Amino acid sequence: MAERKTVFVAGATGYIGQRLCAALLQRGHSVIALARPGSQAKVAAGCRVVLGNALDAQSFAAEVPPGCIFVHLVGVAHPSPAKAQQFIDVDLASVRASLLAAQQAAHFIYVSVAQPAPVMAAYIRARQAAEHLIAQSGLDATILRPWYVLGPGHRWPIFLLPLYWLCERLPSTAQSAQRLGLVTLAQMLNALTYAVEHAAPGQQIYDVEKIRALA
Repeated sequence: MAERKTVFVAGATGYIGQRLCAALLQRGHSVIALARPGSQAKVAAGCRVVLGNALDAQSFAAEVPPGCIFVHLVGVAHPSPAKAQQFIDVDLASVRASLLAAQQAAHFIYVSVAQPAPVMAAYIRARQAAEHLIAQSGLDATILRPWYVLGPGHRWPIFLLPLYWLCERLPSTAQSAQRLGLVTLAQMLNALTYAVEHAAPGQQIYDVEKIRALA
């Protein structure tokens, strides 16, 4: 069993956050979950709940323990080009708030996005800006760069798997197909758990290949 960590999760009530909190608890870690007032019922049982606003560092910074692992999973659900402003107002703004609150954390973990890519330009720009803020913060960090996470309610791209299979075998498209490959929810949870338990100095990047390899 890995050394017991104290993990603060921003975005604990979301699609990945709920499941990650449960997985970390099962592995013996102590989990502090940030939740909006009224949404605390969505937090995995066993977490210590902190009520606050992910866009306002002052609403939760006092609850972030020095030396903890801070996991940032806040973001607009179901990203699409129509949500370009929300990527700035929610996704990027929440990273700014988390970095302010996590100044005494031991490690910062962030789910970004695979890049470059031919679509979702506004989403990628916001995530790149967030990565830049993390790099400038001076915090040790792990950044995960999936493209699309397959799981319950998020399965439509499974129909693209034959196309991915072909593109990964053509020299002209192999690199892009691998960089923008699909990962499963289980693979993401394994990679995030690994990042928590193997937090290293400096900045680590987990691309699609690395996320898959950690499953």
